[in-house]
Amino acid sequence: MDARRTPNSVSEPSALMLGRFGRAKLRLASLYASHPLALTALTAIISTAFMLAVYHAALTQSATTNLTQEDIDAAVEQTLTETVLPSPAVRAYETILPSVVRIESFVTDPKTKEETQFGVGTGVVIVNDGTILTNLHVVQGAERVQITFMDGHKTAGVFQGARPEHDLAVLRAKVVPDDLFAATMASTANLKPGDHVFAVGFPFGIGPSISAGVVSGLKREFKSPEGGHSLTNLIQFDAAANPGNSGGPLVTAGGEVVGIVTAILNPNEDQRTFVGIGFAVPIENAASAVGLAPF
Repeated sequence: MDARRTPNSVSEPSALMLGRFGRAKLRLASLYASHPLALTALTAIISTAFMLAVYHAALTQSATTNLTQEDIDAAVEQTLTETVLPSPAVRAYETILPSVVRIESFVTDPKTKEETQFGVGTGVVIVNDGTILTNLHVVQGAERVQITFMDGHKTAGVFQGARPEHDLAVLRAKVVPDDLFAATMASTANLKPGDHVFAVGFPFGIGPSISAGVVSGLKREFKSPEGGHSLTNLIQFDAAANPGNSGGPLVTAGGEVVGIVTAILNPNEDQRTFVGIGFAVPIENAASAVGLAPF
C-alpha cells in the first residue's frame, strides 16, 4: 500500500530532529522556570566572553599587521630618552662612601698642654673589622688619632703598622659600627691611561667630596719637595686632589678601589694647590701592607 503524505506529515529523520529540539527546548524552559536568574547570568557571561575573545583577536591581528620595526625603534628611543640614568660619578660615590672615613690627628702643645689638631686626612675601610688604610704622613707624629665614620660615629684610631716606602699606614678603629662595610678592591693590571677614576675624601677638611678625572699615566715616580724619599710605581691621575684627600680612595666608576691618593705635584711655590697632577699608590701595594693576598 502506498504511503501518503499529508501537509503535516514529516519524514522519520525530521521527526527525530524535531523531537530532540523539542526536548531541549523543554529542558531550557524548565531550567529557566526553576532558575531564571542563574540562566540569565550564565547567558550574559557566555556572551561577554565571546565578545572579549573577538575583541582580543581583532587587537592581535591589528598589532601583528601594523607594528613595524620603525615603531619598535621609536618606542625604545622614547624609553631611553625618558629614563634618567645615574652618572658614573654618582654610582662611584654612593658605592664607596660607606667605606670612607675622616681622619684627624692631634698633638699636645708642650707649653700650653692643650691638644691641637695638626692634620686632617682621609682613610678607607678595607676589612670590616675596622682595619683602615691611610697615608703615613697623615698620622705620623700624632699623639691621638680620631676616626669619623660616615654615620657620624667617632672613635679612636689605633696605629697598627706602616709601609714608609709606600707612604702607607694601617689603623684599627677602637670601636666599630655594626653596619660597617669594607671597600671592594680591584686589580690595576687592566688599568689604562684614559680610564675614568674618582677621588673621594676631605680636601681642606671639607667633605666628603668627590672629583672626577682619568688615569693620566702609570708607573710614575714622585719625590716630595721637602726632599723625602721617592715613591715609585704610582698611578698618575687628573681628578682634583688637595690636602685632606691624602689617604683617600681612588676608585673606578663601579666604586672599586684601585689606589690610595698620596701626593700632588705643583711646580709653583704654593705646593698646597692642585694643578692637574695627582698620584696614588696602587691598591696591590696597599693591600699587602695589611697582609691581604695580592690580586
